[in-house]
Amino acid sequence: MSSQTLISLDVGEKRIGVAKADTGVRIAFPLTTLEVDGNEVDGIARLVRDENATTLVVGYPRNQQGEATAQTAFVEAFTQKLSRLTVPIVFQDESLTSVIAEQRLVAQKKPYTKGDIDAYAATLILQDYLEQHHG
Repeated sequence: MSSQTLISLDVGEKRIGVAKADTGVRIAFPLTTLEVDGNEVDGIARLVRDENATTLVVGYPRNQQGEATAQTAFVEAFTQKLSRLTVPIVFQDESLTSVIAEQRLVAQKKPYTKGDIDAYAATLILQDYLEQHHG
């Protein structure tokens, strides 16, 4: 089977972290951060097209008991807006990815932004997906 390009999203109300991976290499890396400004769906569509992505992996938030939250509903509603894209959209649990992302960025002892945290969280979401589905 040939390798495929996956893009993942860490959807927030202000920013969307974006990561990319190739199923042949199975290593996710941060790609960019999109501002939520009304153009984010077009931005995602452009990334999917430019990167020849075959699947969009969207982080699925839940609380520590595994239950849906207000953020879960926000992500589900946002994902509906992506339904015009021509690629399959799958959800991947994103529990604690933003916390882990920030811890790892702090450990690097370099300056970082909230956008960096979002893109790194998207990377962790995608890495988890790769390990579960392409490992």
